[in-house]
Amino acid sequence: MIHFHANAAIKDSAKAINDDRPDTLKLFEQAAALVPMGAWSCDLPSDELAWTGGVFDLFGLSPKDILDRRMVLGMYDEESRELLEHKRSKAVEACSDFTLDARIVRPDGMARWIRITAATRARNGRAEALYGMKQDITEDHARWERLRLQAECDPLTGVANRARFQRFLEQPDTSAMSERVGALLLFDLDGFKKINDWWGHAAGDACLAAFAERLRRAFPQAHLISRIGGDEFAVLLPPAGMRSIIEAEVHAVIGNLLLPVPWGGDLLPLGVSVGFAHVPTEHPFDPQALFVSADKALYAAKRNPSLALVCA
Repeated sequence: MIHFHANAAIKDSAKAINDDRPDTLKLFEQAAALVPMGAWSCDLPSDELAWTGGVFDLFGLSPKDILDRRMVLGMYDEESRELLEHKRSKAVEACSDFTLDARIVRPDGMARWIRITAATRARNGRAEALYGMKQDITEDHARWERLRLQAECDPLTGVANRARFQRFLEQPDTSAMSERVGALLLFDLDGFKKINDWWGHAAGDACLAAFAERLRRAFPQAHLISRIGGDEFAVLLPPAGMRSIIEAEVHAVIGNLLLPVPWGGDLLPLGVSVGFAHVPTEHPFDPQALFVSADKALYAAKRNPSLALVCA
């Protein structure tokens, strides 16, 4: 009898302990509160969203707010929104998963970077829902961005280096990228060796730094300004309508680019050849082909000094 009561007491005690333990969902919510992350799902036929509290916190919303996918998409910046929709459609089509680092701007104006991990739930080979995790990576992104800028910056001129330009050349050709690129300009300083020989390498460095700064001022809208060689620079421009508009813009700024550079009481002369290639609308966007076209135009300009600019 005593043995029976002892077992009963043990069972009652275990039951009490188990009753105090959270279920799986509650356990997840408690653990997720330790880090800025949360779970989400989206029903594909209805676009209805379901979020845990962590995702509401990431987006600066209240669990009492009514979730609308169009409203949420409006919080993503343009590039992140395009990439999200592209990856999402591919995952739904193939019943696969994807990851994406995206930038959002919350209703309070705070910009955050989030990492989206997504998978599909399918029935009979057809995706019915997307689900996954969203995590705040703002601090990690800032650290990596600082490291990336250091690794991709030309220390002499402050513009991007060849490695950064190479990353542009090697990126996959996507329709989203083709819509953001309009033209590539290649600049080669003429007679630069004479400046180094006559005034010294410090004077040559001053000319390179001055020319890079002039490019920044001349093309504030540029996606990328990069020093790709000793005295060669590349400028990647967004679309600007007809190619004649870009050509006229380049002709208008060449004069300022070629102003002499003050150095030790002297004025160092600058000369430049420019190759220009416009992104063709009739062919798929190809960064390598765009570079080859601009490079051919550049060397055509160098062979004929009377032509400051040659357009491919």
